[in-house]
Amino acid sequence: MLRLKFIIVPAAISLIFTGCMSAAQHQQSLHSAQEREMTVGIVQKEIRHGMSQADVASALGSPNIVTRDGEGKETWIYDKIATEASYSRSKGSIGGGGGAGGVAGTTLLLGLIGGGYSQASGAAATTQKTLTVIIKFNDKNLVDSFSYHSSKF
Repeated sequence: MLRLKFIIVPAAISLIFTGCMSAAQHQQSLHSAQEREMTVGIVQKEIRHGMSQADVASALGSPNIVTRDGEGKETWIYDKIATEASYSRSKGSIGGGGGAGGVAGTTLLLGLIGGGYSQASGAAATTQKTLTVIIKFNDKNLVDSFSYHSSKF
C-alpha cells in the first residue's frame, strides 16, 4: 500500500501542473477570435489595374474618403484602424488531507493532516493595427493605380 502511494501521488501532482500555463505561454496564445478585416493580402489579391469602381466596392466595401482631382478623376481612400485587446488566465490547485483516530485507555485521540497548493497565471495584450489604401481611377472610372501602407504596434 505504501509503495502505491509513492507512485500515485507524484503522478497526480505532475498531471495537475502540466495542465497549467505560464504567463508567457498565455501571451503567445492571445489573438482575436473575430477577424473579418481588410488586410494587405486582400488588397493585393483582389485589386487589379482596370477594375471598375463597382468591383472595387464589392471587394473592399465602401471607402472612407472619396475625392476628385482637377480633371474630375476620383480617388478612394480606405483608412482602417483596429484595436485588439485580449486576456487569458488559468488557475490550478491541489489539496489533500487525511485523518486518524484511536483510543488510548479512556482518551479518544484525533488527528488531521492537511495541505494545499494553488497557482494562477495570466497575460493581457493590446495591439493596434492601421491600413491605408489609396485607389486612383482614370476618366472611365477604372482603377489606374493603387497603393497601401500597413502598420502594427
